[in-house]
Amino acid sequence: MNNILSFIKGNLAVGLLLFALFLGAGNIIFPPLLGQQAGEHITVAMIGFLITGVGLPLLAIVAVAKAGGDLQLLANRVSPAFGVIFTSIVYLAIGPFFAVPRTGSVSYEIGIAPFLPEAAADHWAPLFITSILFFAFILYLSLNPTKLVDRVGKILTPALLVVILLLAVKSFISPMGEPGTAIGNYKVTPFAEGFVQGYLTMDVLSALVFGIVILQALRDMGMKDTKKQVNTTIFAGVVAALGLSFVYISLSHIGNTSIDAIGTSINGGDIIAKSAKVLFGDLGSIILSITILLACISTAVGLLTANAQFFNKLFPKISYKTFLIVFTIFSAAITNVGLSTIVNASLPVLLIIYPLAMVLMVLSLADNFYKGGQIVYILALIPTFFVSLYGGLKQMEINIAPYESILKALPLYEQNLGWLIPAIVGASIGFIIHKLIK
Repeated sequence: MNNILSFIKGNLAVGLLLFALFLGAGNIIFPPLLGQQAGEHITVAMIGFLITGVGLPLLAIVAVAKAGGDLQLLANRVSPAFGVIFTSIVYLAIGPFFAVPRTGSVSYEIGIAPFLPEAAADHWAPLFITSILFFAFILYLSLNPTKLVDRVGKILTPALLVVILLLAVKSFISPMGEPGTAIGNYKVTPFAEGFVQGYLTMDVLSALVFGIVILQALRDMGMKDTKKQVNTTIFAGVVAALGLSFVYISLSHIGNTSIDAIGTSINGGDIIAKSAKVLFGDLGSIILSITILLACISTAVGLLTANAQFFNKLFPKISYKTFLIVFTIFSAAITNVGLSTIVNASLPVLLIIYPLAMVLMVLSLADNFYKGGQIVYILALIPTFFVSLYGGLKQMEINIAPYESILKALPLYEQNLGWLIPAIVGASIGFIIHKLIK
């Protein structure tokens, strides 16, 4: 019993670190929107959302931990070239190109702009100043990754949990109203819609990246045994999964009961901001601002640290510090194009790479079953890529009409899961070929 308690106590900070790295602005904004739009179907929709927002990221953490914390090692099972290209795209997408700038712009729009005069909030200067200050602080936290657990896991995360807990408890004690009526796809396919909405958290992609941050933190803490590193990382994943589940369920409940008090909205940030004011008055806005800022800080630190570490390993002649500074400056610059532009630009890329990441992760967990057969990975990922590529091109309004009739015949196509059956069929054919060749 003492050994179990010692293990939990000694590694809880690592779990809180991972939870803090996951919990970004998107994780706080999207659940309230789901709760409001899902209406009476919130339970079914939330199950789908939790699968892609919690379950699959946990499996991704396990997969990466068993592979030594390196996404590239997983992707190399397809081919070395694919390993470098795919891993680089994933890191850049959830790093300086999209996710990190999003933390800066969301910090401004929800954490700063509401407290500015309307004329000032619409001017470019406040966002520019905020981005400089925000990323200067992020750079300070990230320059010394050996102190990441102390700075994030032991300081930022408890504060973050407190402010979320205040909102959640108040919403359950004093609900704002009754659930509304489901709208859109939530009327007929709430599970599938919730599943796809979980993409927006980008947590599966993040999980594939955060593994290296956790393992590096454990090594810096003096843990050299590989088996202990894997076990601790899995334990951290469970802690993060429990924390994320609590946050998602609580925030979706807020959105689900908010219509009577604040009306409907197509913006999750607007829903949570107005709900916070209803629940706590002006103090609610301050609580929300603190929550968003802490969430964005912790996520930005984790993503920039992981990116700098990866590209330093890929190009060792360029130092970690140099990559970190370049990525931080680039992220600050992209932040100033505005949140809407960042989200619109990222969605097509997510539609392409998210299914590939999920298929790669699931195949890696079953790797022992087919002894690392390369053909299994290749034949599963090729059809996944073409179906998901169409989804990305369609989002960018690039017309490839001759192929649409074929894709529409795929099961689950209307639910944006058309890649699933081709991936399963491709993996099955690859397995048969692998057995025959062997």
